[in-house]
Amino acid sequence: MFDALSSRLQNVFRNLRGLGKISESNVTDALRDVRLALLEADVHFKVARDFIEAVKAKALGQDVLQSVAPGQQMVKIIHDELVTFLGSENAGLQLQGNPSIILMCGLHGSGKTTSSAKLARLLLKQGRHPLLVAADVYRPAAMDQLRILGEKLEVPVVVRPGEKDVLRIARDALAEARATGRDVLILDTAGRLQIDEPLVQELVRLRDLVQPSEILLVLDAATGQEAVNVATHFDKALGVTGAILTKLDGDARGGAALSFRSVVGKPVKFMGTGEKPEDFEPFHPERMAQRILGMGDVVTLVEKAAEAVDQKKAIELEEKMRKGNFTLDDFLSQLREMKKLGPLEDVVKLLPGGSEMIKGADLSKSEREFRRMEGILCSMTPKERLHPEILNGRRRQRVARGSGVNVAEVNNVLRRFDEMREMMRKMNKFQKMMGRFGGKLPGGLGL
Repeated sequence: MFDALSSRLQNVFRNLRGLGKISESNVTDALRDVRLALLEADVHFKVARDFIEAVKAKALGQDVLQSVAPGQQMVKIIHDELVTFLGSENAGLQLQGNPSIILMCGLHGSGKTTSSAKLARLLLKQGRHPLLVAADVYRPAAMDQLRILGEKLEVPVVVRPGEKDVLRIARDALAEARATGRDVLILDTAGRLQIDEPLVQELVRLRDLVQPSEILLVLDAATGQEAVNVATHFDKALGVTGAILTKLDGDARGGAALSFRSVVGKPVKFMGTGEKPEDFEPFHPERMAQRILGMGDVVTLVEKAAEAVDQKKAIELEEKMRKGNFTLDDFLSQLREMKKLGPLEDVVKLLPGGSEMIKGADLSKSEREFRRMEGILCSMTPKERLHPEILNGRRRQRVARGSGVNVAEVNNVLRRFDEMREMMRKMNKFQKMMGRFGGKLPGGLGL
């Protein structure tokens, strides 16, 4: 996510932290590099200019000039201004009425249909009862896509194949929502390859009919500054209430995210970071600023872990580890829980300094190793995973053939497992010993 911009800014910060004294000259040099980084990221030139002017005004203030760590102060100023330009704080959905209505709009290919389903999933987890509406009457594939996504998420979808009147579909959906107790209506509308008057007028009529509490513009982040031009047109016609940035897992340079709030004056509310339904997050300006500046995003990492990991399984696993009853089945379960967090590279990037840590590293090798380990464990019988001591040479050869690896790799997995289990036993003995001494080591020495 914004790797090129993040890398350029971190290079600027390394130079800033080494400064023993801040002067107008070195501030100007540093901000020239920041401005160039922003423009290369396709940030709107007026936004880049305003950002640099705001940072420069604060950087040349007396508090910074007299600071004992002026370089660190400069980094903080850039961080704080970046948060301000991104929107200061998360702007949640403002849902009103029953049902509350969310109108999704945007150009064709921006990710409206997928984002509609992802938003429905998020609302479902919050205790809401969403109803999806396939209101794209020009692209039958969009209706089918939304219906399939709805089935996977167990969210009902209003689909009217062959119906060309969007307003009639909207009226039917409203009636169904009221009859079935659905409290949020999400309308997935039609898009075009470019903005045209018929599209705009259709959306205006639909808006006037349903009176949505939210009009969310779905923008492809990879289109950079052009996304902001699209947003300006939609906002003038419809009065959008916020944006969803999609495809942030691709080669997005950051222009749309950094420019939207300043140019359009509306908040980015959500962002799509992948194809899966769970790859969808509320947009937090401070967290995004931290990611861009290479400071990590531990809060998001914790939230992802809390959502991905089965708490009941985690407690059971902890109990087994504490008692020394850890099996290869538990080892397999642990690997699968880790995979739920997403690609290893994305997880590491959420750690402070993670982007720098993995620069030049081939994390795909670690991903492949995890997959091989899972394949090896799955090639064992349930009895073998429960009692690994029965895995003699013949059985290990069979497991190797079944998982497409050599016997040495099977032996390596079993060796790692034995080391882990031995470490757990030692920890358990240590805890018991500490309990006997009332939390103190022999001889009365406290920890």
